Amino acid sequence: RSQARNNNKLTTNMTVKLGINGFGRIGRLVCRAAMEHPGDVMPVAVNDPFLDLDYAAYMFQYDSVHGKYPGTVTADKESNSLIIDDGKSKVSIKFFSERDPSSIPWGSVGATYVCESTGVFTTTDKAKAHLGGGAKKVIISAPSADAPMYVVGVNHTNYDGSSDVVSNASCTTNCLAPMAKVIHEKYGIAEGLMTTVHASTATQLVVDGPSRGGKDWRGGRAAIANLIPSSTGAAKAVGKVIPELNGKLTGMAVRCPTPDVSMVDLTIKLEKGCTKDEMLATLKEASEGELKGILGYTDHAVVSTDFVHDNRSSIIDGTACIALNDTFHKVISWYDNEWGYSNRLVDLAVHMSTVDK
Repeated sequence: RSQARNNNKLTTNMTVKLGINGFGRIGRLVCRAAMEHPGDVMPVAVNDPFLDLDYAAYMFQYDSVHGKYPGTVTADKESNSLIIDDGKSKVSIKFFSERDPSSIPWGSVGATYVCESTGVFTTTDKAKAHLGGGAKKVIISAPSADAPMYVVGVNHTNYDGSSDVVSNASCTTNCLAPMAKVIHEKYGIAEGLMTTVHASTATQLVVDGPSRGGKDWRGGRAAIANLIPSSTGAAKAVGKVIPELNGKLTGMAVRCPTPDVSMVDLTIKLEKGCTKDEMLATLKEASEGELKGILGYTDHAVVSTDFVHDNRSSIIDGTACIALNDTFHKVISWYDNEWGYSNRLVDLAVHMSTVDK
């Protein structure tokens, strides 16, 4: 059971039955994360029209970043299900291959919560099509133009059950928002710029080619050979989950030729000054208290691979942070942009179930 669930009281007396639409990087890792928390959440169905059952089993079992799944994964063609046994629990996950979300029979397997992780259905109108198949709530694993966004540890307690479709924001917003919350509540953020030094993702190309959609020309350049400047709405999105910071933060990304783990570089002007040591003490205290399991802190000489499979949202690197003076600081934080984010999506589903019951 993750620290986040223990320390932020996201436990539930009933098991959340989770469906996953899109068995890509996040879909598969959400499934893995759910498997690690029997009793709280259970994956019961996957939908992906671009994979057959055997291929889905193979992709779940073998992962170039997070390693081979520590259990057995079997494609049971008779029931058209993935049978996953981690040694503690055995789960049968029904496999569907529908292209239209409204045609996925979530209700037939009791999947009341759906992780929408195709990257295609990111608006409320598109994502609510899942409700037609029997789902009750949909969590989009991406920022949304119109669905309410929740970041566990920051504003998840604002969820009141009235929305059928919500967004888990982005991996970068999940890293940035907890640290911004702590800093703003103690010192006040007047303004700030963020750069995320970000791992490559599936939207990029291995070698030069036309970018998806043809608009981001740099995004079509070889991911394995370049540092690629890119736009991101992650910093602006913090203003949606922390309204007091709306309009005070913006940022950019630099895509790097690494497969996982990213780093937020937040440069901020404070309203109330503090020394670098005071800033670090504030962040460390939060990591050991109210945000334990979500915000982390280290003063070791770490590098990106040290955070592969770290389930926290944001880990402050104390020895990398600098300050020009008491009101001008640069705060550095690491995050496994795949695994930390996937765990927060599961946490959000569990929390929503305690409100929806």
